[in-house]
Amino acid sequence: MQDSSVQASPLRHLALQGASNFRDLGGYATTDGRTTRWRHIFRSNHLGQLTAADIEIVRALGVRSAFDFRGVEERAAGVCVVNEITVHSLPIEPTVVAGLRAELARGRLTAPVALELMRESYRNYVRHNTHSFRALFGHLLEDRAPLVIHCTAGKDRTGFAGALILHALGVADEVIAEDYLLTNQHYKRDATAAIDLPEDVRNAIGNVEASYLAAAFEAVSSEYGDLETYLRDGLKLGTAEQTALKARYLQV
Repeated sequence: MQDSSVQASPLRHLALQGASNFRDLGGYATTDGRTTRWRHIFRSNHLGQLTAADIEIVRALGVRSAFDFRGVEERAAGVCVVNEITVHSLPIEPTVVAGLRAELARGRLTAPVALELMRESYRNYVRHNTHSFRALFGHLLEDRAPLVIHCTAGKDRTGFAGALILHALGVADEVIAEDYLLTNQHYKRDATAAIDLPEDVRNAIGNVEASYLAAAFEAVSSEYGDLETYLRDGLKLGTAEQTALKARYLQV
């Protein structure tokens, strides 16, 4: 007989019709014996195609803020359809598809080239876009959850942001890697996107790989020395800020 005091965990992945990869970052154990709070931080692809039923689900979750990493043109192509959500733009312009098309024009595009372009884009999150992730953490310290973080596909810019959040909260590296790779189970590719590119290249950019996230953290080590220094100097999360972040988003 099941102990009635043991409650089932909420669903991590919410299967919406007009969005994919909408996931909860709650329920992960931290190295200090606490757990990330359920139903506080979500990650998703963009919120511009939610159905009426999806909107009701998102409203029921209480989401009032979205942190959007899309570039200017991307945002215009998919405006958030939930009126109650305040969208905070933290733009990181996309570079991968343009890079792939340039390689295609030179006759040099292969799947390994595509994989390396993906890894380089992750390195550039650290080298050139740390200000956007710093702004995200400033909002996380001020804004009241529940909230959602997203880009267009919700897998790369959002994936790195999710990994940084879990790191800052004290979740173990291997758990963060597992959460990151859940995208390969839940992301629904846009079949009409980049159809001019070869199928093996579309496959490379339509999934996530451990090597992508590793490339970002290699750049952290190269540019800052280690992750703790990046949190402190790059993201402006000193001891007081990390303590406040954990108080807000962790539970015993």
